[in-house]
Amino acid sequence: MIGSVQRAMRLLETVAAHEHGAPAKQLARETGLALPTTYHLLRTLVHEGYLRRDKGLFFLGEAAERLSGSGARQKRRSTIVDALARWRDALGVPVYYAVYREGEIEVMCVSDTPVNPAVEEWADFRETGHAHAIGQCLLSQLDDEARRDHLDRYPVQPLTPYTVRDNHSLLRRLERIRRMEPVTERQEYALGAVCAAIPLTLGTTAATMAISLPAHQVDRLLPAARELQAEMGRLLGSLALSISM
Repeated sequence: MIGSVQRAMRLLETVAAHEHGAPAKQLARETGLALPTTYHLLRTLVHEGYLRRDKGLFFLGEAAERLSGSGARQKRRSTIVDALARWRDALGVPVYYAVYREGEIEVMCVSDTPVNPAVEEWADFRETGHAHAIGQCLLSQLDDEARRDHLDRYPVQPLTPYTVRDNHSLLRRLERIRRMEPVTERQEYALGAVCAAIPLTLGTTAATMAISLPAHQVDRLLPAARELQAEMGRLLGSLALSISM
């Protein structure tokens, strides 16, 4: 073990426990370190940005706060990853999590298995939101101006014989989608695959959980989507905290 690292970490933990800062002598006393050692470590940690000094008191610095923020984001992401894996195993289907952020469709996480693989992204999901259930679900949660802006940048294009044919037809379809109802598509993005997406609106963020199945199992699609929606309701609090992972 490297003693100087251990002592520096002990100092960081002690400073973190003092929301309003603490002087060097108090930190030395609470950590059990010699005062000269404490001063030396404090100067080093301030120089590296892990601590800052203000009027003789020491506080956590920007570098330490960045570490803390990264840890929190990893924890939130872990919540989503664990939930998707649990639902994947319970339902026997691939599960997807996506959000609409800064004008773009972002698939944040996919949980699948070799037995139940996810749909291959053969055409960029961001550019083909009109064709897959994830994109249609996210677009249905936007206001009219945001939808039209998206379609101006990513106009409808036929991917399969089942894809919606033009922007006008898509907008009409989106307007008919009922709030909190699963959105389904059958072979519009990929031949041989059917998908369902469940809206998840938390605050101002449009998000969705989705599943996919082989086309010959289309009869399972809506029941599995309903089951996923029920499970999501039980974890809504955790998902709300994790939505911006």
